[in-house]
Amino acid sequence: MRRISKALGAVAMAAAVAVAMPGSAQAATGQLRVGFKTYNNPSGCYQSDIWPLIVENLTDKPADVHDRPGCEGPVIGVVNPGETKTFEFGASVRIA
Repeated sequence: MRRISKALGAVAMAAAVAVAMPGSAQAATGQLRVGFKTYNNPSGCYQSDIWPLIVENLTDKPADVHDRPGCEGPVIGVVNPGETKTFEFGASVRIA
C-alpha cells in the first residue's frame, strides 16, 4: 500500500510540474493565405506560389514575411491579424 501511495504521489508531482512548465508554441487559430494556398491553424514556414507575394492573415497571431525561401533572411514585413499585404520581394512567411 505504501508503494502505491508513493507512486501516486510521484505521478501527481510530475503532472503538477508539467502543468507549471511553459508549453511549446501553439499554432495560430484561423486561416493564413499565402499566394493561392490556404492553411488552417498554421504553424511554421510557408513558401509562396506566386510573385509578388500576397499574404492574408485571418489568424490570431502576426505573420513575419522573409525575403528568402525557407523563412531565411531578414524579416521584410509583418502581416498582423486581419490584414492583407503584398510584398514585391517576399518569398516565405512564418507564423507561430
